Amino acid sequence: MSMKKVVVFILVICLTTHIKAQNRDITSAGDIIQIALPAAALTTAFIYDDDGSKPVKQFIFAYGSGFILQQSLKHLVHKPRPDGSNNYSFPSGHTTCAFTGAAFIQRRYGWKYGVPSYILASFVGYSRIQAQKHDGWDVLAGATIGIGTNYIFTKPYQKKVQVGFINDQNGYQLGLTYTF
Repeated sequence: MSMKKVVVFILVICLTTHIKAQNRDITSAGDIIQIALPAAALTTAFIYDDDGSKPVKQFIFAYGSGFILQQSLKHLVHKPRPDGSNNYSFPSGHTTCAFTGAAFIQRRYGWKYGVPSYILASFVGYSRIQAQKHDGWDVLAGATIGIGTNYIFTKPYQKKVQVGFINDQNGYQLGLTYTF
């Protein structure tokens, strides 16, 4: 399964939810996406584990450290939620989770797949604000944690063999690169 198919699958899930419907539908879509993004990231780590960089381990470290940091901050800061519920608000766990998945995809496979992933993760942040579970600072902190942990633990995917073709004024060149 190609990375493009995984991203298209996630987009289809998002687009089939009625985003213009009631606020609870937006909240539900955000709840689904905050699980779907890291699940897609972990799935790709299993599928594209041929470059020797142990992407599953990278994902687990990024996700685990992000979760621990996010939960620690919640219990240290004790910021109440905007809706007055009993749980703590800062930082947003949903947003941390979503941005951890999106940042892993972007870091590992590039911006081509990272942009749609970040758009989906941003929707999760929006859904948390519209549900009055978080404010902008909570969402920004969650996004920062998700992105930051990936920049610490995730390495870009390195294809072992790359083929290039160049046409210049002197003729044609075919290049082959093998990465050890």
